[in-house]
Amino acid sequence: MATAGHTPMWESGVLKSVLPVVESATLVHVNEQKINEVADWMAYEEFPKPDGSSLFDYGDDPNFLMDLTLVTNVLNFAFTNFESGVKFETEYHGKVYSDSEAMMACFHRTIKAGIPFFDGHFLSQITREQLGEIFSGNIEIPMLDERVVLLRQVGEKLVADYAGKFHAFVRDCSPRLYDGGNGLLERLTTEFPRFEDVSDYNGRKVQIYKLAQLGIWGMHLALSPRGAWKLEDAHMLTAFADYIVPVGMRVTGIFEYEPELELQINSLTEVKRDSTAEIELRASSIYAIAKLTDAVNKRRPQFTPLLQPQVDFRFWKAYHATHWPHHLTKTTMY
Repeated sequence: MATAGHTPMWESGVLKSVLPVVESATLVHVNEQKINEVADWMAYEEFPKPDGSSLFDYGDDPNFLMDLTLVTNVLNFAFTNFESGVKFETEYHGKVYSDSEAMMACFHRTIKAGIPFFDGHFLSQITREQLGEIFSGNIEIPMLDERVVLLRQVGEKLVADYAGKFHAFVRDCSPRLYDGGNGLLERLTTEFPRFEDVSDYNGRKVQIYKLAQLGIWGMHLALSPRGAWKLEDAHMLTAFADYIVPVGMRVTGIFEYEPELELQINSLTEVKRDSTAEIELRASSIYAIAKLTDAVNKRRPQFTPLLQPQVDFRFWKAYHATHWPHHLTKTTMY
């Protein structure tokens, strides 16, 4: 049975919206005992603290880092070809990068070429040919047409209201996720439809907000160590529900699947966007990471409490390259 904890993070709009899904789930079951067993050993691991570093050097201008991070998360989805299973890769400075790291390599190459990719005026006019050239690699990046549409939409909004820059939007919002409608997450998911990652489950609106939260967390990681900007309610961030966290949950026994879903995932049969299975996988991921975060923190009271994205990253880092199959969903949301 899904029950909220007593820590403030359970007041998050995202967490509150996924609880009814977990409580009535028919295909994905969360084993609460396994959460405690995993917490028993995970509590003794080291969780790295944000230091502002990234894979590539993008400089220290906080405004540019805001622009970079949020535009990145407009495009941070679907790096594997759905038909062939081949991941997008690119070679940069003599090294091959894959998946989202390949995207970041392409961005660094683009910046060095002097292309104003992170400006809304450029994005609002971008063509398929231009974006395909920016994302040059081993294959055409999946869902290229969808990416062009999203960039144009976001670019047009930035030009219309924020002088073409995401940082102008960020600085117009409260530096909180939730602040009576003026919070960054509240406004990002309202003003930019691209980030409105919601699903309908038995007539209930379920907030997932994967890329919106990931973008905000990325800014906090990059800028708070620099003293340039910080998210004041970072404890309210949830897990970033994608393909990988369910793999870690399944391998550790926290997730148990009904046989038909197990077969669907293991046979690489597409799990349709907004299907019962897809919503339950994502909602259960958010819930389980929250419960695990609470459980780990209770076992190490002498430490600064972990944030949910730190526990989420622990799973993503350990399982994003594993051979255990993950569910496949064709979507622009993750």
